[in-house]
Order: sequence, then C-alpha cells, then structure tokens
Amino acid sequence: MSDVPDTPAEKAEAAAIRRRWVTLGEIVAIAGLIISALALWSSWAERRADETERRSEKASEAKARAAILLTATPEAGGKRLVVKDAAHSLQAISIAFPTALGVGPRTISLDPVIDGKWIADPLLKLTDKGPDTREGRLPVLITADYWDGDRHLSDTAVYDLVWRTEGRLIEGRAFRLKGLMLHQRKGATQAAIDARWSAIGPR
Repeated sequence: MSDVPDTPAEKAEAAAIRRRWVTLGEIVAIAGLIISALALWSSWAERRADETERRSEKASEAKARAAILLTATPEAGGKRLVVKDAAHSLQAISIAFPTALGVGPRTISLDPVIDGKWIADPLLKLTDKGPDTREGRLPVLITADYWDGDRHLSDTAVYDLVWRTEGRLIEGRAFRLKGLMLHQRKGATQAAIDARWSAIGPR
C-alpha cells in the first residue's frame, strides 16, 4: 500500500511543528545561558561582598589596635595618678583644665603623671563651705602622643578626673585623686570641658 502524499495543509502544519520545536529549543538554550550568567554573577557578587567584608574587618581591627584608652592608677595615697595605655607606649600627654579653674595646661613626657598639687588648691577653695568628705569629677582635655607600630599618632579626648576630699585632724582637708574616666572623643575641645565643668562643677 503506497503512502498518500501529504496535502499542502499537512505539509504546512508539519513545518509549523518543526518551527515550534526549534523555537522551544532556542528558548531552552537561552534560558540555560541566562541561568549560567546569573550563577556567575551571583558567585562574583558573593566573592566581592566577602572581600569587602574582609577589608572592612581588617580596617576595623587596625583602627581598634590604634585606638588609645588612657587609664590612671593612684600613687602615694592619691597624691598623683600614673597614666598609661594598655596597648601603647606613651611618649607624652598634654592636659588642659577648665578655664574657670585658673590652672594652666601641662605637658608631661616619658612617664606621664597627673599631680594632684596642680588642682588641689582651687578645688579645695571651691568646696570649702561644704562637707569635709566630698567626691567629684573634673573634666580635662588630654592629648596623648604615642606610637602604634611604625605610625606616630596623637589622640585628643575629654576625660574626667575623679577626685575626693577628706577631713583631717590637722592641716585641714586632704585632697586625693582616685582615677581617670573617658567621657568623649568627638568634639573634644577646650569649650567642651568648660561647658561640662559649668554643668557638673562643685557648687
């Protein structure tokens, strides 16, 4: 039995089916290319994000290592404070006091020490009418000069000197220094300690 020749309509339908299969194959191929491109872009973006995060972490670690936080240990019964930083060797510190206190700035090199004699008289006068035993804070502006590895750095911040007065049988009241506390880094200026002293100073 011989095959019946395709009619023109059947030939057209067969051609249309072949075109649809070709079009579907092209779509699948294009979809595959798009998926591959998205996977490559996602991988690149992830690597870039990881690298950015690593750089940010390194920068944060370097900044943290370079940051200085002064601490002070009372010596000689609170007559003076020995100033140090746990991670750096201090070259010098410069200290400015509130203008109203009438005490000039001081710079101490090598082994920085804050001497209570610098501020004892004015603070004792300011607290003369009150109780013998009294504690307060004196804002000071401290600029520290130090090395971090091979970098020579300086840092200026507002610290509070913690002080205390105590009654004595002779020679009037005793003045002692108890410690040093960081108050602020941003906006650390003479005006900042003057304003803080106006707010917290002894009345």
